Amino acid sequence: MMKLSIITITYNAEKFLKRTIESIVAQSNQDFEYIIIDGKSKDATLAIAKAYGERVNLLVSEPDKGLYDAMNKGLRLASGEFVWFMNAGDEINDSEVVANLIQSLAATNADVFYGDTYFVEENGTIQGLRSEITPHRLPKNLKWQDMNLGMLVCHQAFIARKSIAPFYLENNLSADVDWEITCLKRAKKVQFLDIVVAKYLVGGISNKQLKRSLIDRYEVLKKHFGLFGAILAHIQITIRGVKLILKKGGKYW
Repeated sequence: MMKLSIITITYNAEKFLKRTIESIVAQSNQDFEYIIIDGKSKDATLAIAKAYGERVNLLVSEPDKGLYDAMNKGLRLASGEFVWFMNAGDEINDSEVVANLIQSLAATNADVFYGDTYFVEENGTIQGLRSEITPHRLPKNLKWQDMNLGMLVCHQAFIARKSIAPFYLENNLSADVDWEITCLKRAKKVQFLDIVVAKYLVGGISNKQLKRSLIDRYEVLKKHFGLFGAILAHIQITIRGVKLILKKGGKYW
């Protein structure tokens, strides 16, 4: 059994998939399983994935019911002790991240590892660190209760032991928030990685369907923090967001 499985979910992503795979093959330590789950793309996505066939341990291309259905498929197929989702367009930050991560996996018995993330535009320009340009300040000792205001840790910088990882809610755009909270609830030990773990391509599905994403986040927070907790959290989120927009002259990040 390998220590780590890295999983990429993709659909019609010919524009961005190569940058993701290139960040995989650039790693100085290649002792991990790499899986690509494609939703039967109609563009050149599959051809790009096949071009890296020597590095891809498992490539599946078939219709699915959406992002989180595909992520559940990847979770089922992963043989690694730990799972890490690095979806099309996202990148591992630099060539030593996996080496540092595997060293940490061997040195501690933690169930969850997490770190910081760069926000990156479509052309590859780095906007800045997520923990600095958004209100999501990254704690050094993360607890599930810290997620009461939503996605505190970027999903691309969150690595969990497969045995504690739940399946994703397939019809909720904030399923990644629910997934992280559940992992943290089940984890006996959580380890902070004092490195920038990933580069996150801004403009994902939750940003494109913002209204539904906010409603879904409310449902997730209500599930874990109760009705009063979810309402209080969204009042705090709204106040915080308004302050940040005013401070940045009309921009959230």
